Amino acid sequence: MTTAGTQPVAEPLYYLPREVAAMLRCSEWWVKEQARKRRIPFIWIGGSYRFTADHIREMVALFERRPAGESTAPAADQARAHRPVDAHGQVVRLTARRPRRARKAAG
Repeated sequence: MTTAGTQPVAEPLYYLPREVAAMLRCSEWWVKEQARKRRIPFIWIGGSYRFTADHIREMVALFERRPAGESTAPAADQARAHRPVDAHGQVVRLTARRPRRARKAAG
């Protein structure tokens, strides 16, 4: 895009879900589902998902996994925070409940 007497302005390039899927080697459905669930960044234009190069870089960073030895401290702390712990600091082993039918029949 140019105007008289000015330098060309770079227009942002928007990618369709099928193009993003091809770049990431995944299905178009997966890209749309992640956007629908608000797990990845996107732009909603004209009733469809659009993605910029920055969005794609952010997607890759969001889904990147590191080996267990390289985990960062905040992520490791966050994973530990979800484990039930007893008064002695020991992780509590969870057990399954009896099915509803069995509970109703017994009681």
